[in-house]
Amino acid sequence: SFSFGVQPRQPLRRRSFRMSRPPLPPFNSETAAQKARAAEDAWNSRDSDRVALAYTPNTRWRNRNEFHVGRDAVHGFLTRKWRRELEYRLIKEVWAFTGNRIAVRFAYEFRDDSGNWFRAYGNENWHFDEHGLMEERHASINELPIKESERLFHWPLGARPADHKGLSELGL
Repeated sequence: SFSFGVQPRQPLRRRSFRMSRPPLPPFNSETAAQKARAAEDAWNSRDSDRVALAYTPNTRWRNRNEFHVGRDAVHGFLTRKWRRELEYRLIKEVWAFTGNRIAVRFAYEFRDDSGNWFRAYGNENWHFDEHGLMEERHASINELPIKESERLFHWPLGARPADHKGLSELGL
């Protein structure tokens, strides 16, 4: 069969072209906070396509005891995660930064399909390429069951409102 040297197009999330995802490293306190808030807003969208595009095509992840390599693996992981973790709301806060690395602490709340509520606490270490895409993500996470009355994250699903307290202000 003739192909005329034309290769089929790959889906957007598989393309290997490099896009830029500002702010770019090296980070300062302002740009590290912007990067963390952009990640928080993206994760609160629960849109696996949107979130996966913030990572390099060959990104390497450790999430708890799971290891993922590549944007497609991350996409699959996030899709499964948000099918299980309903009414997901997340807050991130910069802990430290230097050059092309940022460390954040975070907490998120969700319920399962039986109506049980949980709050997860964790730390992430991020390493970015020169285009601002995340090459590595190392996450350590612990979750605890909570009563619905103990929930602290009550904003409508989606991005946390600008006037909502952060982790430090909430005492978490």
